[in-house]
Amino acid sequence: MTYVLGIDSSTQSCKALLVDAHTGRVVDEGRSTHPSGTQVDPQAWIKAMEHATAGLLEHADAVSVAGQQHGMVALDKAGDVVRPAMLWNDTSSAPQAEALVKELGGPAESASLTGSVLVASFTGTKLRWLRDNEPDNATRVDSVALPHDYLTWHLGGRKELTTDHGDASGTGYYSTWQRKFVPDLAERYLGHAVNLPRIAAPNEIVGTTATGAAIAAGTGDNMAAALGLNLQPGDVCVSIGTSGVASACSDHSVHDPSGLVTGFADATGNYLPLACTLNGAKVLDFAAMLLGVDHSGLSELALAGAPGAHGVTLLPYFDGERTPNRPSATGLFSGIRTTTTREDIARAVIEGLLCSMLDAIEAVENAMEARARRVLMIGGGARSEAMRVIAPQIFGVDVAVPDPSEYVALGAARQAAWALSGADTPPQWVTAGTTTYTGDHDAETVARYKKIRDLTEEF
Repeated sequence: MTYVLGIDSSTQSCKALLVDAHTGRVVDEGRSTHPSGTQVDPQAWIKAMEHATAGLLEHADAVSVAGQQHGMVALDKAGDVVRPAMLWNDTSSAPQAEALVKELGGPAESASLTGSVLVASFTGTKLRWLRDNEPDNATRVDSVALPHDYLTWHLGGRKELTTDHGDASGTGYYSTWQRKFVPDLAERYLGHAVNLPRIAAPNEIVGTTATGAAIAAGTGDNMAAALGLNLQPGDVCVSIGTSGVASACSDHSVHDPSGLVTGFADATGNYLPLACTLNGAKVLDFAAMLLGVDHSGLSELALAGAPGAHGVTLLPYFDGERTPNRPSATGLFSGIRTTTTREDIARAVIEGLLCSMLDAIEAVENAMEARARRVLMIGGGARSEAMRVIAPQIFGVDVAVPDPSEYVALGAARQAAWALSGADTPPQWVTAGTTTYTGDHDAETVARYKKIRDLTEEF
């Protein structure tokens, strides 16, 4: 039997799946937590990975790491960490991001050069922050790695620093249309030349572990999830966790000057345009608390309510919003009357959250100039029956809900199996069971939501 190990080193934890390389069947798993915060010592990731993979790695013939995107791991000439890694959710570099977009010639030029309009999450903006705020540390930086690069390097005995096109495309110094790093941009951000990892091919073996397992190139977490789901052209993946993400498979690089869509590469040689919202399942948490029910009770109330919630509409911008870009926005209920029921409120919450995700879907569709034929919905929000049932009515297409699984780790395992096989394409595993939901498009509710959205710029 041939086994591969997929590792998901996310913001909050490390998860590992030992998988049958031929079928994709999960045979064992492990996990460990990461410390909280937006700046973390990368040694904590190594300890968590060692704990999560204990008893698994020695059985693997190949391994791959999928990591949280964008994090800045700055290394000196000896390969030691210069300072704690700044994670994607560290917004300290927001002023630098704004300044760099102007330096590059504006949003359109930023998108043309890098595939995205730079924001604070991107690695390059953190390099500029380091130059501006910690010049002594900036001077010590000899090379820069992403979280998955660093862990892959560690697994291989710290021999060669490598990355992949998918994760590299979220740095801000990678050209998506040229499919290569732009070292001059990294030098411009940091203030001096810096060594960057070698970009490996999607199916390349980049090293060997101490246990003799082949090491695949690894990738970013969003790219691994797409690989784990076997995302196909025409599919849009909607992931509803703390925030929301809509992503799609594209055969060409996408450059959105509005900044709503980040034009990433994927883990297969294609592209993964992606749009994020700031308000996901936490909107459901708030509504359940407000109505004094659990999530199951919220779902029951929503399904008992009428489509359109008798005119009640929620604009779910509780913590500001990114799609559309309204950082100062707050949530807004509209259409409430003395006759409004708890069922109306619950229904409006579900419809409002789904309409917000529709904004992200449409942003990706517009950037790709192609319409979704199917939506795959995953994440904590997909556990709600009301979300599953009402989604096709809001999205206007069938919604497929795969069985719950660790799709990032599964995608990493699939990449490891691909590298081990030496084939030109990833292995075709039997995918998890999927339930498809259909429904008539509720165009009236969507139109009412969009009207309120467009009339309220700063609520």
